[in-house]
Amino acid sequence: MEIRTKAGGDAGAGPAASAATTHAGGKATSADDRVSTRPLVSVILSRPEIGSLIGAVALFVLFLVVAPTLRSGASLFTVLYSSSTIGIMAVSVALLMIGGEFDLSAGVAVTTASLTASTFAFQLHLNVWVGVLAALVVALAVGLFNGWLFVRTGLPSFIITLGSFFMLTGLNLGVTKVVSGGVSSPTITDMAGFDSAKAFFNYTLPVGNGLRVPILFWLVLVVVATWILLRTRVGNWIFASGGDPVAARAVGVPVRKTKIGLFMGVGFTAWLLGMHNLFAYSNVQSGNGVGNELYYIIAAVVGGCLMTGGYGSAIGAAIGALIYGVVTNGIVYAGWQADWNKLFLGAMLVIATVVNLVVKNQAAKR
Repeated sequence: MEIRTKAGGDAGAGPAASAATTHAGGKATSADDRVSTRPLVSVILSRPEIGSLIGAVALFVLFLVVAPTLRSGASLFTVLYSSSTIGIMAVSVALLMIGGEFDLSAGVAVTTASLTASTFAFQLHLNVWVGVLAALVVALAVGLFNGWLFVRTGLPSFIITLGSFFMLTGLNLGVTKVVSGGVSSPTITDMAGFDSAKAFFNYTLPVGNGLRVPILFWLVLVVVATWILLRTRVGNWIFASGGDPVAARAVGVPVRKTKIGLFMGVGFTAWLLGMHNLFAYSNVQSGNGVGNELYYIIAAVVGGCLMTGGYGSAIGAAIGALIYGVVTNGIVYAGWQADWNKLFLGAMLVIATVVNLVVKNQAAKR
């Protein structure tokens, strides 16, 4: 008489369970073929960011060879800062894409936050920090509007946020002209609270050649987003909502609330980056931000996020942003024409997408 027994836990929820085929005498003869341990190579290849990591290393080595200036500490900090101005937004955009949606208003939302903070404080003669809080409310409201309209209408997020993009672009320019008579926000450098706000949003740490605070914002966001995705129930909701929202809803995942929250997350990072831009340059041009949403999406896609949702990582988006920083600055340091910048970014988008697909398929085969 032969009895098949299984000991341990579920292979999908922790260490692989052990099982054996035993005879009446209790002697184990063979392991249960339903339970197996994945090879380390397969685990590594299955990570969404592996393709972008390979690309980042290759590009970094290339520019280290052709642009010796990049080898200096000052240049490396410049690359990191340039990457952080894309990476801050790329983190929230990546989470939204993993949830299956897009936000084409993300670029101009950054400018909306900057204009709101400066105009609100200037026109009402308030402490600058009041303007900063007002900008946070507006930025979250924009994300809430996008998410609410999406779940209420069922229209593609591409259409919803494209409409928001045009509305915010018009509001940024129109309201600024009416209020200030020009196309830039009023200067608030002499107002109460400006110095303390600048110290927070545009501080440079005395590390190396100067570590600007957006780099820290970026790293903290990556860590928090990665923890949410891999260690919390909300992370499971995000993957499920992007992978198969119908099935996710059937098993109790709050798909609508999850997606609204993701849109508001984009609003939050738009506010954070907008505040840095405001206090780094003291005022903001109302036409800024148009087209930046494409860079955020590129960073997320290069980092391994699928356009169809349900797959990706915050770490991958950070690597995608780092690739942007290496390319844009490396071309300058190498003395090449800046016209090649978009060619490199476009090529990286295509190559990284193909590499991610190949790696993902190979991991599945293993």
